[in-house]
Amino acid sequence: MDNTFRDFLDYYMSVWKASSLIDLKKIISTDFKAREISRGEIVDFGYEESILGWEQGFNFVKENNAEWILNEISIFPLREDERLVVLAASMVIDDKNLDTANLFFQTFKKNSHHEWKLVRSYIEAGVPNANISEMRFS
Repeated sequence: MDNTFRDFLDYYMSVWKASSLIDLKKIISTDFKAREISRGEIVDFGYEESILGWEQGFNFVKENNAEWILNEISIFPLREDERLVVLAASMVIDDKNLDTANLFFQTFKKNSHHEWKLVRSYIEAGVPNANISEMRFS
């Protein structure tokens, strides 16, 4: 993995942990497409719905004095200018870890300005943390 992507990914995760919607908007491509599976329900959405979802999540964290727990599981180079990152996201609320996490498969691509942007995401919501801690890619 090249250092520029590593630096970008570290920045992305710091933006997420800080619940900074202003900075996150600069990272997500306006052509963003996503699919989330939650309790067996499938929801497809784009940029605008994504921003609303992030805003709700960030507000929840701030209002409940919660903290994000982000775990980088793996990074796969797809093409020279594309990376697939597998992340698990959960929270700590009142010093208690949630029992579940959301598993994110996020594709980042360099745009014409050589900036990394989040272009696609597939999310499995409500995965037990015990299952995530046992995940291995080989």
